[in-house]
Amino acid sequence: MQSFRTEIENPIVERDIIELAKKIEAFNNGTIDEEKFRSLRLARGIYGQRQEGVQMVRIKLPYGKVKSSQLRTISDVSDEYSRGRLHITTRQDIQIHYVDINRTPELWALLDKDDVTIREACGNTVRNVTASELAGIDINEPFDVSPYADALFRFFLRNPICQEMGRKFKVSFSSSDEDSGLSYMHDLGFIAKIEKGVRGFKVMIGGGLGSQPRHADTLYPFLPSDKIIPLMEGVVRVFDRYGERKSRSKARMKFLIKDIGLEAFKALVEEEQKAIEFKTVAIDADAYVTSRPVSVEAPKVEIKDLNAFETWKSTNLIPQKQAGYVAIGIKVLLGDFYTDKARLLANLVENYAAGEIRLSLRQNIVIPFVKENLIPFFYTELEKLGFTEAGYNKAVDITACPGTDTCNLGIASSTGIAAELERVIKTEYPHYLNNTDVVIKISGCMNACGQHNMANIGFQGMSVRTPDKLVAPALQVLLGGANLGNGNGVFADKVVKVPSKRGPEALRRILNDIDANANGKSFVEYYKITGERYFYDLLNDLQDVTNLTQSDFIDWGSEEKYEKEIGIGECAGVVIDLIATLFFESEEKIENAQQAFGDKVYSSAIYYAYASMVNSAKAMLLAENKSTNTHAGIISQFDALFVESGQLDLGTSFSELIYQINKNAPSETFAAQYIHSANQFLEKVKALRSPSSLVPKD
Repeated sequence: MQSFRTEIENPIVERDIIELAKKIEAFNNGTIDEEKFRSLRLARGIYGQRQEGVQMVRIKLPYGKVKSSQLRTISDVSDEYSRGRLHITTRQDIQIHYVDINRTPELWALLDKDDVTIREACGNTVRNVTASELAGIDINEPFDVSPYADALFRFFLRNPICQEMGRKFKVSFSSSDEDSGLSYMHDLGFIAKIEKGVRGFKVMIGGGLGSQPRHADTLYPFLPSDKIIPLMEGVVRVFDRYGERKSRSKARMKFLIKDIGLEAFKALVEEEQKAIEFKTVAIDADAYVTSRPVSVEAPKVEIKDLNAFETWKSTNLIPQKQAGYVAIGIKVLLGDFYTDKARLLANLVENYAAGEIRLSLRQNIVIPFVKENLIPFFYTELEKLGFTEAGYNKAVDITACPGTDTCNLGIASSTGIAAELERVIKTEYPHYLNNTDVVIKISGCMNACGQHNMANIGFQGMSVRTPDKLVAPALQVLLGGANLGNGNGVFADKVVKVPSKRGPEALRRILNDIDANANGKSFVEYYKITGERYFYDLLNDLQDVTNLTQSDFIDWGSEEKYEKEIGIGECAGVVIDLIATLFFESEEKIENAQQAFGDKVYSSAIYYAYASMVNSAKAMLLAENKSTNTHAGIISQFDALFVESGQLDLGTSFSELIYQINKNAPSETFAAQYIHSANQFLEKVKALRSPSSLVPKD
């Protein structure tokens, strides 16, 4: 096993990294199958990319906050293990590409020096906790949501209840009723509120994008802040138990809420509270380490182009609630920037601001706590880095996922068309430079990493087939999506599908029509009046594929003829049917339970024991070719097939045995008894299997 160049101070992280190194070695030696290894590496932020033999590593940065020292460390890691490019995601992470998987443990160890993690950045886990990028400085916020997002992130990191769920789980915090955290499209969304002097949140649940977008429901119009962690623990436990596991397309929270109904789901969450150790978790916001701006004199500078400077000030400066300060928005084309500039930016904010940046949901950078008299100086310094392009968060600021550049699931280029559409707006529609009413987003496939289906104007990568069966890259044009505030939003309509090279013409027609007919209305208002059919008629002729030219078969950003190539989604693998492997995993979970018990973390010990029993029951059902779609389904089927038939005597039903988890508080006594029951159950089901069937097949 490889050794690490840096000493790891946190023993928990050290154990994580050593485990990853061992699993990589086991995979390379052929003693771990590919599907199981995929699940493990994804939960460690290591994601397969389109190019064979290399990985994308996702760095988890809660609510987009990055200290100067952390940005330098991330830059060092990217230079050493990747290609010096940093990609900001729509979930406020940073991704680096083309990483050799054998070097990822060492990479992680270096990141940990500055309290940066890749743990649970991918996979079927609680993903990065996002928040309004202006949290703490927002002039409209009732309070800073950063301490609450931070506390929630830390509580669920490595928490056993959310390590092997059926699918990913996404959480957001919005600092005000503007809902800039986009709560309505999250599994769980929190909007800051104050009622009768008490800090709390409006809670939204069951939202999502993808091929079937769903608007979140209001779970609570107001929940005190000390209840948000117990609530989320209950929600995640219920999702883990009842969420779909076999059909990937139905495995998100939104489908569970849709299937059983909000009230039934809420009742399950309330029942689960018996098993939760802390009924309230007070979050000490005053103890949270906030940004402290430095006090420096303003260096004298000369602005060479005053017109450009004034334009930049009109589009890229953000007012702060702290008197005497502003934030600066940096428009980052496609979310990509490079380590040389990142280091200089880190030095700049450390010496002249508050030593941190924020990554935004629109793949940009915010510098908070810039003294007003330092604005000219910051402009000249950012200009040297190429970071003074006007139009931050305006119509010209287009969001796009990586698409076919690196993603396995990309169907058509999103970055290439995004760059072209920005060029069209800047050169042909300069009056849109300061327009905040038109939000444009692009995804390379239906999975909506670019959030295209909540945009005013969205484009989704697709393909089209001509009558003579030639295939060309295409774009689905979506219109009318919007964030309406306070947890309300609308999803865009699919209007037409056009060959990708006609994307710019589609945008021109839409903008020309707005200019001619909207009469000062926002695009959302105008679209509501005109409707889908109006824009279908406006764009319909662009759908014709009988007259394509040679250039139509070459995607944006490419010089080669288009070929539709879709890889396997990294969470979409087949069910593992090696029974012996599943039993081995059950043994590992009991070992984890015993370790947690020894550490006196009884709630974790109990959940590991629960996971062991579910895993063992799943192994038995798979051996009989039975469905294992949900934990609840596994439990009921195991009773019917093995206990009620008399094949296995547990002295009670399996349901009664395992569901003690949500009927008892996580005490030392109950934890010891429950772990003992899990161990006994594993031995009994293993004994029920014939020895020969426990040998893995080739």
